[in-house]
Amino acid sequence: MEQFNRYLDVAPEVKEALEAGRPVVALESTIISHGMPYPQNVETALAVEKIVRDNGAVPATIAILGGRLKVGVSAEEIDYLGKKGLDVIKASRRDVPVLIAKKEDGAATVATTMLIAAMAGVKVFATGGIGGVHRGAETTMDISADLEELAMTPVLVVCAGAKAILDLGLTMEYLETKGVPVIGYQTEELPAFYTRKSGFSVDYRLDTPAEIAAAWSVKLALDMKGGMLVTNPIPEEYSMDCNYINKCIDQAIEEMKALGIKGKQTTPYLLAKVKEITGGESLDANIQLVYNNAKLASEIACEMCK
Repeated sequence: MEQFNRYLDVAPEVKEALEAGRPVVALESTIISHGMPYPQNVETALAVEKIVRDNGAVPATIAILGGRLKVGVSAEEIDYLGKKGLDVIKASRRDVPVLIAKKEDGAATVATTMLIAAMAGVKVFATGGIGGVHRGAETTMDISADLEELAMTPVLVVCAGAKAILDLGLTMEYLETKGVPVIGYQTEELPAFYTRKSGFSVDYRLDTPAEIAAAWSVKLALDMKGGMLVTNPIPEEYSMDCNYINKCIDQAIEEMKALGIKGKQTTPYLLAKVKEITGGESLDANIQLVYNNAKLASEIACEMCK
């Protein structure tokens, strides 16, 4: 961590936990500024931190504030990110050096959260869904930087699968090419964010946090490059109908194409449009799956420390 101290601020609680070998779970901040409206975004972020604490770990929400890489932010800073909303730059890996140099704010994507977590020595990260290969990527080449980060950075990511707006088959192929193990928690089928099923298989099914922690510990001990992806299905009671949500996503994609929206604006637009089409049902599902992932990530982090 020493070489990054010039740019990195680790919250005292997080620093003490890391030094004492206690469990820490990284959390992203894009969900706060770009994932949902205020004040629901702030309420959700604080609730996720509470779930991490209730399950025995220390939360470390990660963001860029005033050009500083923050590992662990205050409730006031979470509120600031929530109120500023879309005016906060959605920060992927490529944005980090410029935001630091210009002393600006950035909401950390999955890729950037992994990058900054690794700098601080945090090895477990809970999010909603990862980015991946977008539909039509064979012509647009629109592939999320999250996948490259998973291939390079030693952080275990707990998610509810890749976001359902993506091409899940191509996303799995890409992860296989990059050598990223995709684990299904108590499932052999890749969950698809809003739904528990996708029609695609994971690499391995593991049924307990201890089994996942053991596999991840071996990967770290072997000093193998890259992370591990743990896919945790949305709880049954919050899972949406597969045909219904896919129709909503198809409609949102057609409207996005008509408006000419591309690049880093794609995911926020599609999530907001799907929320609109479903009358808010998709946002409710999104919140519940994040809570579920925070709990599992905390349990894995605790097992890692045993």
